Amino acid sequence: MSVVICTTALVLAGSAFVSYYVVAERRSITRGLGVQAETIGLESVSALAFNDDRAANETLAGLRADRNVVAAAIYAADGTRFASYESLASGAPALASTAERDIPDRIQFERRTARANHAIVVNGRRVGSVHIVYSLDDVRADLARFLLITVGVLAVSVIGALLVARRAQRALSGPIAHLAAAALAVSRSNDYRVRVESNHAVGELGMLIDTFNQMLSQIQARDHELDAAAHRYQALNEQLERRVTERTAELQVINKELEAFTYSVSHDLRAPLRRIDGFSGMLAGKYGPQLTGEGTHFLSRIREGTQHMGRLIDDLLNLARLGRKEVSQRATDLSAIVQRIRDGLSREAEGRVVRWTCGPLPIVDCDPALIDVVLTNLLSNAVKYTRPRAEAVIEVGAIEKPGAPPIIFIRDNGVGFSMKYVDKLFGAFQRLHRADEFEGTGIGLATVQRIIHKHNGRIWVDAELDKGATFYFTVAAGTVALEPINEGAVPV
Repeated sequence: MSVVICTTALVLAGSAFVSYYVVAERRSITRGLGVQAETIGLESVSALAFNDDRAANETLAGLRADRNVVAAAIYAADGTRFASYESLASGAPALASTAERDIPDRIQFERRTARANHAIVVNGRRVGSVHIVYSLDDVRADLARFLLITVGVLAVSVIGALLVARRAQRALSGPIAHLAAAALAVSRSNDYRVRVESNHAVGELGMLIDTFNQMLSQIQARDHELDAAAHRYQALNEQLERRVTERTAELQVINKELEAFTYSVSHDLRAPLRRIDGFSGMLAGKYGPQLTGEGTHFLSRIREGTQHMGRLIDDLLNLARLGRKEVSQRATDLSAIVQRIRDGLSREAEGRVVRWTCGPLPIVDCDPALIDVVLTNLLSNAVKYTRPRAEAVIEVGAIEKPGAPPIIFIRDNGVGFSMKYVDKLFGAFQRLHRADEFEGTGIGLATVQRIIHKHNGRIWVDAELDKGATFYFTVAAGTVALEPINEGAVPV
């Protein structure tokens, strides 16, 4: 590369010198021929005026002093040759016998000669012209010698540049080549143990090699740290997986034991509760008239407690069965489920005015039995908590969003609740209203949340105290269609 650069620079410099020499010679010849032609023209004025051709030939004979002038001629005003001169050198070009009358002043360069034309003018009148032929052989010879010298200097310079480049290659290019080879080897094999020998390199090159070796050392150290960290991470991961497996097995055993315990306790509690309820009923029927008012009240409280306990056991059993139940999904018409539940709630809302506003609901892939439980709980709660209203308004509908499952909502104008207690809403046995105001076991919404989670959906609520509540839920399934439901007020 160094040789190519030096050679290119020298060739350009030589070409510039040669071009300058040629231009300078042409200018010098142009000036010389112009002066000679003008001088001969001035000296030939009188000879042309008196038609003295001998004097004109003597004037031209003075051109012998310049050996490069090979021919010259003076032409009269009519273009005829008046006087001429030819060098003794062989090969002198023949001069024309006549010349153009109005030929302009000019110097014309040809391959081997230069021709000068000069008009002889006296008092603004053209009386003749001078024509000189100048040989370029000496100029061509000088140019050849100059080119030979230039080529010689160029050759010597290139050889010198080559020697200097070889020495520089050993001092500079060699270490750089080793550095490039080491970088290539590292990139291909990821072996950071490779090092580059500096070979006493100094300056920026030595600093570059030392920096490269330090970088490899740092990467190697970090690589070792990463390997050690990866081994530690793998060991921790394996240990964590073992712990997760053990805890999962323990939780499965605990869940099974808890389900078995719940199922067993529930069954074991049913028998004594039935006996208490049965005997208290017989007591009220057979000996009720003999009891005082306070005794009758106590007996009714006993029966209410046993019946509440029975419902609570039933809800616990349903919640326990829900953990073991597999979700069986199929296309389910939510509109039909809501219509059926709404018809079933008419007895519970007897004596009230309930205005149902039901929009179109989708057909989704879900377990119809479980979703029936969800909608039954939410709709029965809406009917229950709107009991203090003169006209209950319950709205059921769906919200469609592109690329997302539909959102089903149940909205009512009931008593509502404060959102600061929303975290307790879906917990088992959690109640936000007193039992003497609104009956219930506190298991319903916990069951609803578990069913929604088994469908990979979510449930949430938006409420305000004494202004109603809106429950939202989704199931992770696509919408098949939207089915409308009959709307209107239902006085029952």
